[in-house]
Amino acid sequence: MKNWFKNIGPATLIAAAFIGPGTVTLCSIAGVNFGYNLLWAMLLSIIATIVLQEMSARLGIVTQKGLSEVLRNELNNPLLKFVAVVLVMSAIVIGNAAYEAGNISGGVLGLASLLPNTSFEIGNYTFNYLSLIIGFLAFIILFIGNYKILERSLVTLVILMSLSFVITALITKPDILSIIKGAFIPKLPEDSLLTVIGLIGTTVVPYNLFLHASLVKEKWHHKEDLHLARKDTFIAVIVGGIVSMAIIISAASSNLTSINNAIDLAEGLVPLYGNFAKYFMAIGLFAAGITSAITAPLAAAYVAKGILGWENGLKSKKFRAVWIFILFLGVLFSSLNINPIEIIKFAQIANGILLPVITGFLLWIMNKKAVLGKYSNNMTQNILGLIILGVTIFLGVKSIWKVISTL
Repeated sequence: MKNWFKNIGPATLIAAAFIGPGTVTLCSIAGVNFGYNLLWAMLLSIIATIVLQEMSARLGIVTQKGLSEVLRNELNNPLLKFVAVVLVMSAIVIGNAAYEAGNISGGVLGLASLLPNTSFEIGNYTFNYLSLIIGFLAFIILFIGNYKILERSLVTLVILMSLSFVITALITKPDILSIIKGAFIPKLPEDSLLTVIGLIGTTVVPYNLFLHASLVKEKWHHKEDLHLARKDTFIAVIVGGIVSMAIIISAASSNLTSINNAIDLAEGLVPLYGNFAKYFMAIGLFAAGITSAITAPLAAAYVAKGILGWENGLKSKKFRAVWIFILFLGVLFSSLNINPIEIIKFAQIANGILLPVITGFLLWIMNKKAVLGKYSNNMTQNILGLIILGVTIFLGVKSIWKVISTL
């Protein structure tokens, strides 16, 4: 057991990153609107995430470089390199700044449902002090700059989050047969397509491919450790998938007819299952918010470090400047109750373009013998990768079209 805990870590941070407040809310909406019918979409998302994150981890361990570093080194055409740098920096850094506000706001929602009167006024502005507390906690963990402390903090929070949501699902006493049918028999109820796209898009996250390759080389330095990284990826992403499914199950078991966010679900569970369900849901949402609030700035800093060729690590001034900037914007938008809609729209367009581009680049690089040697992709991995690439292109076009149509 001690060895097992010793060898978990990087992929747990990936699970922490993709289960943010947005995922919790979207899974809640999927459960309320479509019952157990969209569990299959989450199952497919988890399979796709395992395939891509395994490639990312393999690249990080074999090359001892992050994905953005390999991207900069392997693109020899100056124009292509410039376009890649601008695209990646805008989508990851600016995009993460926008989503950071949502992460912190989600953590605040979780705590606010348990703690009354969390706002105060200064002049014409209303501030929520919980945003400052969550931002401060994230700042301390990131500023320490010690990978082991970072990893242990997030593993603890992910365990707390996982237990909270799974217990919430168990409290609702779901129909096991309906769950099995929903997970293994694909159905597309009317008006469910955008929710399916959302479930996949919120799980297969572009910045996680960058983050994973950078994190594994902090923990493992030898190719012989590849089996440990694969086990770590497999277990953590499956646990993340179970958590997401537990939220859908909790929502499907409620008697709600409409929902706007996860706190609506928490309140909706109270009449049937008592305050315990509300407390577990709130604690889970808080943990989801704070873990994503830590990983989003961290990912942005790793991307900037790799794509711009910085040499130093977690404690360097440049590295810290990036994550402090992302965290500051998130706390500012969240504490002022500003909804950065236009920035988020830009982030959605950028990520819609970035995900298929990065998936395509990852597949290209994973087949380069000069980079990976005998650790390059086999046929099965390439077939799965190409299927995922096709899905990401479809998702990208849909998400971009959705944003453009709302402008």
